[in-house]
Amino acid sequence: MAETVFTVLRKKQLFDHFAPSGSGPRERRFAILGFYGPGDFLRSALTEQEINWLDQCEKIKPEDLMERHRHNLPEWLVAPLKVQLGNEFWPLVESFNKGAGLDLRVNTFKAKRVDVQKALAASGIKALPTPFSPWGLRIAGKPALNKHEAFVRGDFEVQDEGSQLLALLLDAKRGEMVVDFCAGAGGKTLAIGAGMRSTGRLYAFDTSAGRLDSFKSRLARSGLSNVHPAAIAHERDDRVKRLTGKIDRVLVDAPCTGLGTLRRNPDLKWRQDMKVVDAMVVKQAAILQSAARLVKSGGRLVYATCSVLPQENEAIAQAFSAANPEFLALDVAEVLTGLKVEAAASLCSGGENGQRYLRLWPHRHQTDGFFAAMWQKS
Repeated sequence: MAETVFTVLRKKQLFDHFAPSGSGPRERRFAILGFYGPGDFLRSALTEQEINWLDQCEKIKPEDLMERHRHNLPEWLVAPLKVQLGNEFWPLVESFNKGAGLDLRVNTFKAKRVDVQKALAASGIKALPTPFSPWGLRIAGKPALNKHEAFVRGDFEVQDEGSQLLALLLDAKRGEMVVDFCAGAGGKTLAIGAGMRSTGRLYAFDTSAGRLDSFKSRLARSGLSNVHPAAIAHERDDRVKRLTGKIDRVLVDAPCTGLGTLRRNPDLKWRQDMKVVDAMVVKQAAILQSAARLVKSGGRLVYATCSVLPQENEAIAQAFSAANPEFLALDVAEVLTGLKVEAAASLCSGGENGQRYLRLWPHRHQTDGFFAAMWQKS
């Protein structure tokens, strides 16, 4: 049922095109077109008229359709993607219209990747090392993992490889003062804490106390004792002000449209428009500027989103650099190479003055769409 709903959301414009020629309630026609399961099982529940209609729909070749019925994206989103990707636009569309795989992050504070891989194999679950993250494992299908002994023990978490790379980029060291400024459910916080070997002090800030509460069980499993979750009212909260100029590393995984996650959340493309983007950009710039005040001399700042829109990504980074000359832009490809990430340059794209940003795409890297920019304070 869930996969049928996801298929309808992914291909809504195509099904809008097919639906008028069918009969019965519109919702039923959409469910027939998007049905996830054996075709003979579906047809056994249909009338003869519905079967004939479905057969006619399935005979239509994709190349005979209009573009909007092939890409199934709102028009306001199509233009910026085509400008960025050119002839890679259609491979991206294809990846968005497929489900995402399942990535795991091994909790290196408790376990080694090879040992978790063996534990999963003993349960009949084949897991392969992710190509870029040194902590990741990739699984085909969606096996139930929340009762697996290694999961209960805290040896791994479910986390997209792209998210793992954001935590890796921060490169937090033992004994440092670190802030995850928009911690959310805490996935990247836990990855950062494991890298710090549970030393130093790691603040997990978020404006949602509910999200931080849901993080507690994951934190307990992780075995980390250096993480300090704190709900804040806004980016200028007094808790934030007290840490001004004291923090070694700050990660700002900013609120965004989330359009890089359309493989998992296909509804997002229908619930947003350029007005939402414009409002998000204002919020992102304000959050980044406030978070930057925490960074001490010589400290590192990382700004990230799971969006594919340049307005939320490169434009924010370039405006911040222009307004804050004390922050030296870093080349993400060079940083990743120093961290021994394979083919680091292939994960990045160029920006102003030779700076390269992290730019992950589902069709290129088999991750969600991610962006990251980095600076060091002089």
